[in-house]
Amino acid sequence: MDLLARREHSYAELVRKLRQRGAATEMAEVELDRLQEQGLLSDERFCEAYVYSRSQRGYGPVRLREELRQRGVAERLIDEVLRDGAWDWAALAQMAFAKRFPEGPASDLKERARQQRFMQYRGFGGYFSN
Repeated sequence: MDLLARREHSYAELVRKLRQRGAATEMAEVELDRLQEQGLLSDERFCEAYVYSRSQRGYGPVRLREELRQRGVAERLIDEVLRDGAWDWAALAQMAFAKRFPEGPASDLKERARQQRFMQYRGFGGYFSN
């Protein structure tokens, strides 16, 4: 319960953390199932909070999808949150680009490639403006 008081966690994250603290896997899963039934643990709520937080820090859908996969969130839920959420990925990509490159798109090919790599690293590969 202490882990949930700090921030939202995915089911898989909590199983891993409880196992690291010495809890048996079956016991941890039974307890986490009970928390889900009570509405205290929700992968959907975790996913939405995570996407909101990370998108506000300048990360795009490609990177967020991979980070959520690593945290054990179901692919179906990731698709749903990234697709149906109130995220304007193009605007977020423009903000991330403008913050990092206030001078705008480069005319030099080497610098332009560096800008594209930055946007891909941030998860905005398809949103790079020419």
